[in-house]
Amino acid sequence: MTLLRGALAATALALASLAIAADPLPARFAHLPESVVEVVTPAGSHRFKVWIAADDSSRALGLMHVTGMPADRGMLFLFESEHRVDFWMKDTPLSLDMLFIAADGRIVNIAENTTPGSLAPIESAAAVSAVLEVSGGTARGLGIEPGDRVLHPALGHGQR
Repeated sequence: MTLLRGALAATALALASLAIAADPLPARFAHLPESVVEVVTPAGSHRFKVWIAADDSSRALGLMHVTGMPADRGMLFLFESEHRVDFWMKDTPLSLDMLFIAADGRIVNIAENTTPGSLAPIESAAAVSAVLEVSGGTARGLGIEPGDRVLHPALGHGQR
């Protein structure tokens, strides 16, 4: 009986550790504010529930170590002032689309299907005040292009 209990306890522990390892969204996001971002394209609008990365520490960590993310989720990086920015994919095993957003909400450029783990800089084409990261392939799949608008209160307006 003791052997059976020990085996059951070991199995339960192994399953719990697998569940933790398989959780693609780290618990470290629990303290980040969440919001909704709307991307408006000529074909329609698309909403994403996002974590807000508005300070140096949350922006530095970003989506590092995230192994999967639902198609309707993302992270919105907000900056205190509009300037050129660059990102990298170090410790990020998930391919992302990065939408670089000007202060007026206009998408300046998009880095599509970024390379997981890459140290190559991924740059904005102009000064931006925000970057929206979503799962790789999302922008093309939804027809999101430079010039489209992102609506969010931090960009001076909310959703429609």
